[in-house]
Amino acid sequence: MYFKYYITFLICICYLTKITESLYFHISETERKCFIEEIPDETTVLVHYKVELFDPRTNGFMPSQPGIGMHVEVKDPDEKTILSRVYSAEGRLSFTSHTPGEHILCLYSNSTKWVGGTQLRVHFDIQVGEQAIDYAQVAHQEKLPELNLRVRQLLGQVDQIMKEQNYQRYREERFRATSESTNQRVFWWSISQVIVLVCLGFWQMRHLKSFFEAKKLV
Repeated sequence: MYFKYYITFLICICYLTKITESLYFHISETERKCFIEEIPDETTVLVHYKVELFDPRTNGFMPSQPGIGMHVEVKDPDEKTILSRVYSAEGRLSFTSHTPGEHILCLYSNSTKWVGGTQLRVHFDIQVGEQAIDYAQVAHQEKLPELNLRVRQLLGQVDQIMKEQNYQRYREERFRATSESTNQRVFWWSISQVIVLVCLGFWQMRHLKSFFEAKKLV
């Protein structure tokens, strides 16, 4: 019994610390909006969006008309396209990362002629890792009791934490490699500058000696 309350408490704490808020942005007819999300490898990402069309008569936004949708493009840290397709005015999409790092997610309209407005409002919500799992649906499909479902949630959160830790190690290794490479380049650049200055000084001395000998000053 105490174990059940303990798990419930842990899950509540995890949910309170991982609350995500959706946002919205305005996009014009030819504008392209991109977002950068740092994602560990082998992590599922779920994106929800909804498009509304500006109505100049009411000076507000209304549900978009048929035919207006969004082209969504996702690229991994190696600039490889993971996903690129046109979706409707409202929907959700998901993809799984295979390379840790900064993933770029871009959205732009699939139409060049909008009827009834010149601006769109896009409601956008992105969920990464364990947040992208619909546990209510999992419980319904697998017919899990409440305690088993909470254990499943806790295990999912632990797995996501481990992925985040591995990603932080990966970032630290890359930062260390970049720092060492930069220090090495700075060292060799300093050595090159010293060599150039020594050669220049030697050439100037030879030139002055030849000049003095030609003028018969020495």
